[in-house]
Amino acid sequence: MKFPRHIIFAAILAAVSCSTHNAADVFDDVRYRPGFAEGFEIIGIQDSLSSVIRVKAAWQGADSSAFDLFISRNGETPPEGFDGQTVNGPARRIVAMSSSYVAMLDLLKETHRIVGVSGIDFISNAYVREHRAGIADVGNETAADFETIAALAPDIVLLYGITASSAMEAMLRKLKIPYLYMGEYLEPSPLGRAEWIVAVAELTGCRDVGEAVFGQIKTRYRHLANAVPDDIDRPKVMLNTPYGDTWYMASRGTAMAAMIEDAGAEYVYRGNSSNKSLPVDMEEAYILASEADFWLNTGKIGSLEELKNAYPKFAGVKSVDTGNVYNCDKRISGSGNDFWESGQVRPDLVLEDLIRIFHPEILEGRDLCYYRKLE
Repeated sequence: MKFPRHIIFAAILAAVSCSTHNAADVFDDVRYRPGFAEGFEIIGIQDSLSSVIRVKAAWQGADSSAFDLFISRNGETPPEGFDGQTVNGPARRIVAMSSSYVAMLDLLKETHRIVGVSGIDFISNAYVREHRAGIADVGNETAADFETIAALAPDIVLLYGITASSAMEAMLRKLKIPYLYMGEYLEPSPLGRAEWIVAVAELTGCRDVGEAVFGQIKTRYRHLANAVPDDIDRPKVMLNTPYGDTWYMASRGTAMAAMIEDAGAEYVYRGNSSNKSLPVDMEEAYILASEADFWLNTGKIGSLEELKNAYPKFAGVKSVDTGNVYNCDKRISGSGNDFWESGQVRPDLVLEDLIRIFHPEILEGRDLCYYRKLE
């Protein structure tokens, strides 16, 4: 007699749970091991349809304990002792607490699954903007509208932690709404950050599509990086503008710093190799800016005149004198900036911009996608 697969799977789980004290040991079938991302993997149990997205570090400074999301299929249930989250797959109703998750769903052609977002006015995605009437704004991570979230009855909330667990976690548990920590922003590799699209694809039941999309991004990124000669002259690059009296400098271990290097330039700040930005005082920032040949990512500053007026001390630095100041604000929709949305999962397009800025002779005739030169 043939037994249904889910009955066989339940029997396997029962047998295993009697012989182990750690439910995590059950998941010994690696379904997807990332080639670039360090923060997740997709695992399961042999002969089961269900899978687990394992997030290895859910926020900055997180310890090595993993966060697991069990994606149940065909009525299968997680093993006894499993203490992660469980969602019935594929997830059809998704709340996205970051615009970069919207971009991932867009690349997968799954934006129709989005029922809620954080800060809808700051999202550039065309689908979200065209369907505002049917997509709720659920507030931000520290002031979430849980009444609205509960009314949406989402299958999953995609959220994040910065230096600790999300402020939303306790209430989501109380409401019994599953959630998944997304750690793409922690990835030191640009391709590692983009590879998280595979995790979202697993959640929505289209991992093959996710792998294919990521494969195209990877191939294009490598092709562009290989177009930059190893012995090319490397200009120095300054990033950002101050917040109050403090200048937050991205780590040289971040994806942005890696893209600058891959584009044939040198990130001017070498004092931090962690996975988070660190503050420097204005004096140190001035020294760094004075050394730089280019200045990128000037925030709300839209022209050289604005830059000089806002930061007169920096008006005479080399990049300002030569006009080599670029901001990542070319693709603005309402209050949304697509660089912080699709640009976070399309490192190939960002790299192409950076090569075009630093070494225009390599990519002659190419238009910038996310960046524009300040006039």
